[in-house]
Amino acid sequence: MQQNRAKKVIVFTTPTCSWCRAVKQYFREKRIRFKEIDVSRDPRAAQDMMRRTGQMGVPVILIDNRPIVGFDKAKIDRLLGIK
Repeated sequence: MQQNRAKKVIVFTTPTCSWCRAVKQYFREKRIRFKEIDVSRDPRAAQDMMRRTGQMGVPVILIDNRPIVGFDKAKIDRLLGIK
């Protein structure tokens, strides 16, 4: 059986985004480590997020560099291998 290695998870957020808070809470509950990037404070990160996804809305989640726009729990679970 294959070892489940840790996935690299990055969450692009803003302080006022309720869906961003929900995503971060979900990751904490599932004990998923993630890096948070506040695009309201980091214009370069906002440009990077826009380049990757074509989206300005948050949250944008990158799981091993695969983008998810919004809190799409089914897609998050699939990419993380969560049942």
